Amino acid sequence: MDVATDENTTYTEGIERRGGGSMGLSPPSWRQGGRVGKPRKHSEAADAAAGRAAPEGRLPLWSRPGYLVRRLHQIHTALFAEECKAFGITPVQYGLLTALLYYPGSDQVSLGAEIGIDRSNVADVLERLTERGLVRREKSAADRRMMLAFLTTAGEALTREMHAAMQVAQERLLAPLPPADRRAFMAMLVTLIDGNNQYGRSLLREDAEARGKRSA
Repeated sequence: MDVATDENTTYTEGIERRGGGSMGLSPPSWRQGGRVGKPRKHSEAADAAAGRAAPEGRLPLWSRPGYLVRRLHQIHTALFAEECKAFGITPVQYGLLTALLYYPGSDQVSLGAEIGIDRSNVADVLERLTERGLVRREKSAADRRMMLAFLTTAGEALTREMHAAMQVAQERLLAPLPPADRRAFMAMLVTLIDGNNQYGRSLLREDAEARGKRSA
């Protein structure tokens, strides 16, 4: 819980206990002499120094990149579901199908590195896609303990057919930005991901040479 104080004002942003002892989100409260008063600017100088001041009238949450990224992810998920509902495929599933379209015969570890999810999640996604007849798996000739994944004919057809709907979702996500800003925004996202890759649950594959060795 974040608390900012001066001698007259206390601002609390966070969580309060409600009936039964459970934790529930509460709106921020501002107290001046025991009365609810006008919110003061929360850590304005520090936020401004960091280049992260919240827009006027917004909670301090809006100065936090993590909060904004999470909110944007929620919006993307909703847009993707709306545009791609006819296919019954999630964003992660479509990411895996796309990886197999470009790198057929990938193993679970390699797929996780391509799309940024851990091995156990890759196994779950592969199982669902296999049940739908979109993916097939077979043992590696080089290592019989390793299972390799391929798109089926139906899987490749769906991946290609779904591309237009997926693309509409991406375009709707970026639509509020002027066209001239979209390329810069995408470049900044890539910079942030590359610069923080080591902190993710599963490292994204960055080494193009490693890709070539795996697909050879």
